[in-house]
Amino acid sequence: MRIHSSNHPWLLLAILVVLLCFPGALSSKDEEKTTSKNTKKEVTYDGTSLIINGKRELLYSGSIHYPRSTPDMWPKIIKRAKQGGLNTIQTYVFWNFHELEQGKFNFSGRADLVKFIKLIEKNGMYVTLRLGPFIQAEWTHGGLPYWLREIPGIFFRTDNKPFKEHTERYVRVILDMMKEEKLFAPQGGPIILGQIENEYSAVQRAYKNDGSNYIKWASKLVHSMNLGIPWVMCKQNDAPDPMINACNGRHCGDTFPGPNRDHKPSLWTENWTTQFRVYGDPPVQRSVEDIAFSVARFFSKNGSHVNYYMYHGGTNFGRTSAHYVTTRYYDDAPLDEYGLEKEPKYGHLKHLHNALNLCKKALLWGQSRTEKPGKDTEIRYYEQPGTKVCAAFLANNNTESAEIIKFRGKEYVIPPRSISILPDCKTVVYSTGEIVSHHTARNYMKSKKANKANKKFDFKVFTETVPQELKGDSYVPVELYGLAKDESDYGWYTTNFKIDDSDFKKKGGKPTVRVASLGHALHVWLNGEYLGNGHGSHDEKSFVFQKPVALKEGDNHLTMLGVLTGFPDSGSYLEHRFTGPRSVSISGLSSGPMDLTEKSKWGNKVGMEGEKLDIHTEKGLKKVKWEKFSGKAPGLTWYQTYFDAPESLSPAAIRMNGMGKGLIWVNGEGVGRYWMSFLSPLGQSTQIEYHIPRSFLKPKKNLLVIFEEEPNVKPELIDFVIVNRDTVCSYIGEEFTPSVRHWTRKNDNVQAITDDVQLTANLKCSGTKKISAVEFASFGNPDGICGNFTRGSCHAPVTKQVVEKYCLGKAECVIPVNKSTFQEDKKDSCPKVVKTLAVQVKCGRPKKN
Repeated sequence: MRIHSSNHPWLLLAILVVLLCFPGALSSKDEEKTTSKNTKKEVTYDGTSLIINGKRELLYSGSIHYPRSTPDMWPKIIKRAKQGGLNTIQTYVFWNFHELEQGKFNFSGRADLVKFIKLIEKNGMYVTLRLGPFIQAEWTHGGLPYWLREIPGIFFRTDNKPFKEHTERYVRVILDMMKEEKLFAPQGGPIILGQIENEYSAVQRAYKNDGSNYIKWASKLVHSMNLGIPWVMCKQNDAPDPMINACNGRHCGDTFPGPNRDHKPSLWTENWTTQFRVYGDPPVQRSVEDIAFSVARFFSKNGSHVNYYMYHGGTNFGRTSAHYVTTRYYDDAPLDEYGLEKEPKYGHLKHLHNALNLCKKALLWGQSRTEKPGKDTEIRYYEQPGTKVCAAFLANNNTESAEIIKFRGKEYVIPPRSISILPDCKTVVYSTGEIVSHHTARNYMKSKKANKANKKFDFKVFTETVPQELKGDSYVPVELYGLAKDESDYGWYTTNFKIDDSDFKKKGGKPTVRVASLGHALHVWLNGEYLGNGHGSHDEKSFVFQKPVALKEGDNHLTMLGVLTGFPDSGSYLEHRFTGPRSVSISGLSSGPMDLTEKSKWGNKVGMEGEKLDIHTEKGLKKVKWEKFSGKAPGLTWYQTYFDAPESLSPAAIRMNGMGKGLIWVNGEGVGRYWMSFLSPLGQSTQIEYHIPRSFLKPKKNLLVIFEEEPNVKPELIDFVIVNRDTVCSYIGEEFTPSVRHWTRKNDNVQAITDDVQLTANLKCSGTKKISAVEFASFGNPDGICGNFTRGSCHAPVTKQVVEKYCLGKAECVIPVNKSTFQEDKKDSCPKVVKTLAVQVKCGRPKKN
């Protein structure tokens, strides 16, 4: 047991009494007995870990959000998470997904939280439930329902009576439902941990004492329900007892100050596996070596729980993403948007969990010690006195070169910025910096069946009418969030103004429309002529539209379309965040700038006619007159066609090449927002492919409806694709540590499963597929990444022949990584080069006779 100092003698006495009365309550025996389904489990904690049913646990958790995938996807995603070494799934509860209208709760389809949790339970895994009420999560409005904004006197996330009343009602609805379904661990269910609020310290200072009072109230609320599970607050160092404060971030092993009481465990609620993307972003990634390093470091420094945020990101279907956030979410997670294993991130973390499990007894029951043999090196190890139980973590913080660490009479070479794990303080079974799991590259294959409709250019179109004069009596443009009320992304604004003949006499003057807007995007018409569009950022931005011919003497009509890309999801006083046009003026006139903001009345209207008539559905299609697409159309046009489901059972997607910005539906289901015209600094669209879940599709005649904001797009360039990860690779250095899979723990000893532990490259196809081709193979100094390898100056000529012998026609193959495997007559043409094996194979299904 780890020794913790304490200023409470009575607490130590109480623990002693418990141990004497229940000698088996915290047994350190290694045998793990699987509890039967619905066995009631007490959940407590101390300064080392959570204690579940009397056993300490190391918890490897992953965030998977039920609304971001479909119920038919849940079983595979959860199963793959478990196969990746996870024993816990973490999810937020999305208030505005369940209670879109006040008092009307929805728990069906993607909102079936109970079904989702029961599937996790069926897989023998635990659940962490993060209630909110605020979740952020790059989800529109941070999960808070829009209608909360219209409650009189409300202020979000503070000691405010209306907000607390509605929050308590929501919290009780969710927790009572969980209790009724017997989903809490003390009832035999999988929920072992709960979270109330989310990263509140980021806004707490804005609310002063009311913020502190609110946190105390939230803690008392959930604890008063006596559900028998611990509760956490993330990034909340002053979390009131008995609430556990937890860490969010990339390197909590270095940034987390630790629990605010000695009797609380170190929990990591969000280890960000990548960076979410907003439109305009270039590609971003976080290496698996960095993730593994951070996790190993956290566990070596008293950590006992890590949660990968996200483990599967999924899709922001419909209009659920926060402002500017892409429809694809956390695609670089261990399971990608489609639920496919992203290698090597998936496999390298799985190996890490295996290595930590070999250290479990030492970590949970040993006494910790630290040595610092050099400026960039560190040794952390745990021993249980009087036993052989010992585990060590050898760390090299030097980012450029390997370091030699001497430990217990032996030298270990530790790669740059890595941690080597020795579960018996002797044998290296895993290095965070050496990847021995296979790699994959994702492929998008054009669907022959689904693209037939596009080849015929069989699109029909319906174009919205741009209003010139709407009813309204406001002297300023109405705030867009309040106008749209989360019922649409679109809000119309119109006003009229007069221009005298003298205003055109300014020599060289070029009349210009200027609109200061708080985002997100804007379209402008003057006297029915389209001036253009622009997109802003989170801050105010001026849009300039210049077309002199549009102005005329006498009455003029200005129309603007304010466009939302979701509600904001962070920050204090969220209920007072505003967006949309704030001021409008005409410059370049002889009489000087004309301010239209307060001189004329503004009319407004919410949404498109097509939205109100549901023309994205089969039933609604008949409510408007569609015309055959002639090859060119103005903005604000609806496009519809039919297509057959893409062949195979692999994930499917639509590529929005040729399009601008808008929304996609398939058979009435919202696929999400797209924004092809918002380019990254690399000159590329941030997201091109948009996931169409198989549950959205029928075998034939699927209805595709697109609402496109921009003119002159090319829908004929759209195509449907099948998604796979059939390109499988390996990239292993000959001096790497063999896979941790060669090792097991028996009693107090770590021992090899086989007599001959050797370094191998393992390649495996998914499902029933087999290796059909070796596309690249080189043993020497190859370079590149999976899908784009190149041969270096050192190369063993027989490499491809050897790999084909081991792999062709097999679902899985194992290749020994050593010189004797690839060298003819034991000749080494480049003996001074440390060799690397790079292999790329193609997987496919055997052709039927």
